[in-house]
Amino acid sequence: MNITATASNAPNLLGKRVVLLGGTSGIGLATARAAQAAGASVVVVSSRSQRVAEALAALGEEAQGHAVDLHDEAAVCRLFERLGPFDHLVYSAGESLQIGPLAGTGMDVVRKAFDVRVFGAIAAAKHAAPHLRPGGSIVLTSGVASLRPQKGWTVGASICGAMEAFTRALAVELAPIRVNLVSPGFVRTPLWANIPETEREAMYAERGAALPVGRVGEADDIAQTYLYLMTNRYSTGQAVVVDGGGVLV
Repeated sequence: MNITATASNAPNLLGKRVVLLGGTSGIGLATARAAQAAGASVVVVSSRSQRVAEALAALGEEAQGHAVDLHDEAAVCRLFERLGPFDHLVYSAGESLQIGPLAGTGMDVVRKAFDVRVFGAIAAAKHAAPHLRPGGSIVLTSGVASLRPQKGWTVGASICGAMEAFTRALAVELAPIRVNLVSPGFVRTPLWANIPETEREAMYAERGAALPVGRVGEADDIAQTYLYLMTNRYSTGQAVVVDGGGVLV
């Protein structure tokens, strides 16, 4: 039987309010755009005021934005008290990836890597939950490093594993609020902007050629998964991998 996509089964966030921490660039900004296209009003949050301003310029005057230090639990708490009721929380904030042998990595660096990606997510979920409307959800972010770690990815794989366990536990604790996780593979985002352009494009081409889909991911590809998890009312406690088949090869 052929099933044709229609407006009735497309992601629908009409009248919903979505708060995106880390929503000012890369996957977070792409998700904010996709949520707007599905009818939502969006609030984007970043630790950097310049990024908030740039995101608001891209999203238009209907979007809202706040600069908040996501390392500061008290500031995160005040943010959600100020925002009031909303429907969905998306957390995709994170610092630069920490790659390298554990033997040469200081514990202060390890703690910093966990600070925003794990502890920031925990604080956000803790203080957002009381303000989520019935039928609401939380969508967190991880990665495929925990499923197929490479040499030098000990810290990153540990972060991803922690987020997967946190998602499952939180889904049980907050039920019937739904809690899910997106695990992207290799994606073309500003995360890699510190690499010279020629080297960066060569890296994308090499990584993409090794994947079953024949290319690296785009932020818009991953954004659709966040929308799916926000709108699918029967999904909770799940980690959805979107990696072009990377864990298979």
